[in-house]
Formats: sequence, C-alpha cells, structure tokens
Amino acid sequence: MSPRPFPVVLSAPSGGGKSTIARALLSERTDVGYSISCTTRTPRDGEQDGVDYHFLPRAEFDRRVAAGEFAEWAEVHGNRYGTLRREVEKVMGAGRHVMLDIDVQGARQVIAAFPDAVTIFIVPPSVEVLVARLMGRKSETEAALALRLKNARAELLEAERYQHVVVNDELAHAVATVGRIIDEESLKRDRLPALGSEVDAVVGRLVEGLRRLDPS
Repeated sequence: MSPRPFPVVLSAPSGGGKSTIARALLSERTDVGYSISCTTRTPRDGEQDGVDYHFLPRAEFDRRVAAGEFAEWAEVHGNRYGTLRREVEKVMGAGRHVMLDIDVQGARQVIAAFPDAVTIFIVPPSVEVLVARLMGRKSETEAALALRLKNARAELLEAERYQHVVVNDELAHAVATVGRIIDEESLKRDRLPALGSEVDAVVGRLVEGLRRLDPS
C-alpha cells in the first residue's frame, strides 16, 4: 500500500541548514525526489546549471512567470527564485514525495497550489549559530550579509505558520526528525485513498478462507 506522494516544503532563514538537510534526505531515501528551482542569481563556486538550480536570465524568468509556469516564485535578496509546476508534478508522477527547498514567500504559494503539502520550518539553535553559518560561507559581501540578517528576523516570525518546526542543532538529528515527519504524514488516512478498497479485499479473502475451512 503506497501513500499518495505529496510536496515536502522545507523553509528556513538563510544559514538555517535547510539545503543541507534536503540533500541528506535525498541521498538516504528512494521515496523522495527533488524539484530543481529556478533563479536569476549567478552560480556560486561548484554549482551546476540543471543540478543545483536552473540559472535563468531575468528576461527568461519573467517570460515563464507571465506564462504561468511557476507554482511559486519570489524576489529574495535581490534575486528571483521559483519552482516550476511541471518539476513538482514530474517527481510526484514518478511516485515520490517532492522536496521543495524554498523561502517563506514561496511556501505560501506552494500551499495554495498544492494544499496537501507538508510544511517544515528549520530553525538554528541560536542567533549566534545563524550568524556564524552565514559568515562561514565567505561568499557574501558585507552588504549582502546585512540584508540576509535583516530578512532572517522576518523569516523566523513565519515559523508559526508551518505544520512542523525542527531545530537544526545537530545535523544527523535534524535529518532524522524530518524523515520521521515524512513517514508519519505518509500514514495519515487521507494520503491513503485506496485504503478502504484494500481493506475490503483483505476481508473478502479472509471470509472466503473461512468458508473453505467450514463449508457449513
């Protein structure tokens, strides 16, 4: 009995660790696939087009917005990010839950597009840890870092809108916690639409077996 696939929305302030958690789950689980997002920002060192993101010129991004191709999109830290609806549907069509590593603005749109989405907000254990993680990137200018820290406060206030909140104090524990959430959500009755018919089939086989044992 396989659960109906659903989107898993992971959000966090910059430096919260959601991308690392998403990558860990994707490497560990065969029932989870990834929806590659689009962005107008330039690739960071080591990032590959079509693997980490679809890197698009702004004009092409805007064309796709106008065509209604995005399940969600937003401007974040001066760049645009978005999730193509077809990417989400492709992963779920293959029978896998789709991992969406997106910001709080995009999460609202995904929930509207896919009401059965499971939403998980990742928080760092402290402000000091958040700042240290951002500083450790060494890819941020001083102005960009200041903007991310300013936005982090607004993003953290959105946590109460999510179904689940996970503290990323230790990576392995956070990954395991998100994994358990996916497993528990998969067992919910409304995600098993064929449960009634499958139960009827099992009962039918049991009744037939009993008849053979006791024909009277």
